[in-house]
Amino acid sequence: MSSLRARTGRHRQRYKDHFRLVAGCIPYKLEQNVVGSHSNSEKKLLVLMISTPGRDDLVFPKGGWEDDETKDEAASREALEEAGVKGTLSENPIGVWEFRSKSKQNSSSLEGGCRGYMFALKVTEELDSWPEKDKYDRKWLTTEEAYEFCRYDWMREALGRFLATLSAESPIRMSEESKEIPLRPVTDAGEELQMSSPGYFGKPSGVQHLGNTCCKCVV
Repeated sequence: MSSLRARTGRHRQRYKDHFRLVAGCIPYKLEQNVVGSHSNSEKKLLVLMISTPGRDDLVFPKGGWEDDETKDEAASREALEEAGVKGTLSENPIGVWEFRSKSKQNSSSLEGGCRGYMFALKVTEELDSWPEKDKYDRKWLTTEEAYEFCRYDWMREALGRFLATLSAESPIRMSEESKEIPLRPVTDAGEELQMSSPGYFGKPSGVQHLGNTCCKCVV
């Protein structure tokens, strides 16, 4: 059992404009691959997701941003508490999304709205034991696998933004499967899956807000 303790309760939770503020990240690592008879080297991008009991879909670590920490500190803390990883966080969020909490996904009011700041986390350490290991399992996936297993549409969008940002900032040779993710997940039969995630409110246009449509992305 981990000697670290996860924070509980919402007495220090930050709120703004009726939104609960949350912070999270997409943990990732680059694995060295040797391909071909000439031993050419390329990088394979893997991202870390977590699962919860009784569900087959996955999420990225995230949680409440509290009043005694910065949003990047909150994102790093959630990665440690939920996924048991430490690393180097991106200087700025890859984007900001607005969505409903699990208990309010079918509501048409602003109640239960969350504003989530998502970062990229380059993992440098994986712990064998972490505060919420009993609640969450973790799994390394290719970006295509992660896209298919994302529980929420806004997380798929964050994954696409993450990949575009990483490609622009890291001119490294990537494996083909790490370069792109499909616009929609595809079944084994090649059919598009219907994505009608109740936790997603709309399409991003630089900023996603709750409003007349069911959602929006902020930057």
